[in-house]
Amino acid sequence: MTVTQMNFDEYSNETGLTLRLSTDIEAFWQKGVFSSFSGIDQIRINYALFMHHQIQESIVLVTGRTESYLKYQELAFDLYQQGFNVFIIDHRGQGLSQRLLKDNQKGYVKNFDDYAHDLKHFIDEVVAKTTLKNSTDDILTKPHLLAHSMGGAVAVRLMQLYPALVKSAVLTSPMIAVNNGNIPNWLGKAIIYLGDKLNAWFSEEANYFMGQTGYNNPPFAENELCQSEVRYQSFVDIYNKNSEIQLGGVTTHWLKEAIIANKNIFANLHKLTVPILVMQSGIDTIVSNEAQNIFCQQLHQHNPACCPQDKPFTINDAFHELMFEKDQYRSPALKKALGWFREYSA
Repeated sequence: MTVTQMNFDEYSNETGLTLRLSTDIEAFWQKGVFSSFSGIDQIRINYALFMHHQIQESIVLVTGRTESYLKYQELAFDLYQQGFNVFIIDHRGQGLSQRLLKDNQKGYVKNFDDYAHDLKHFIDEVVAKTTLKNSTDDILTKPHLLAHSMGGAVAVRLMQLYPALVKSAVLTSPMIAVNNGNIPNWLGKAIIYLGDKLNAWFSEEANYFMGQTGYNNPPFAENELCQSEVRYQSFVDIYNKNSEIQLGGVTTHWLKEAIIANKNIFANLHKLTVPILVMQSGIDTIVSNEAQNIFCQQLHQHNPACCPQDKPFTINDAFHELMFEKDQYRSPALKKALGWFREYSA
């Protein structure tokens, strides 16, 4: 694949993005490799990769809940143009990967760490082996992680379970904990644990948590993900055109697993040995910014290479999805992430 690389700090922008998605980015995307492997319990896990012919550093995109690699075409293009190989995984139960319940709209995972074990297999069997075709240097087979939202929690658990697997990580709006709104944590946990137990007793399949439904896209004016109308509409169009990647709300069991993941993350902070940067969205209603702050404070004490100044790098006034935000928020976030990866490259 031959693509002229952009200069540092030069990324695709909102102006003309719709046209570029159907020209330059589409041409780039068509040259990717799209395949799958068997994850934990033989679940099919789909992925995409984009390799330079010459030796290059690699970034693995670890996506958020409900997301598919199909949504990440602009970001993959930008990262590739900046000189990185790009690998993207669709988590089990979402995107193009195999669904886990009869009702494939339900957000579900049996065990949260299954996400991390799948990711480990992806890095070992796809990322490393593909990279080795271009280089015999083991250092270059270790990728960087760019992980978003739920993918941030998955990335943290991966690095705790398999400490020597990656070089560095950037976590954008990571789901260290879900946002409970005005509900006290103790009450939220009690409701979720009781609901999951009742579900196991009386239902054959995991049920939606209260208020959760099948796939639904709010109008742009009501969305809490990003403030870029062109980027919002572009990924809504992708989901509308590819109904197989649509996913609804979470099950009670998924929420229980998210609580367990949060507990494991804090219990194993000392196992995080690679440099980690946390990026926080200033106006985030999806995940808990307070949990990110506590995570950074405690992690920095264990590993000073993580969370410089013991706090997240905050993009003020940005919504949850930094890499789909307006240029004024997305560009500095992308610049910071790329700077982090270059600092810790071979």
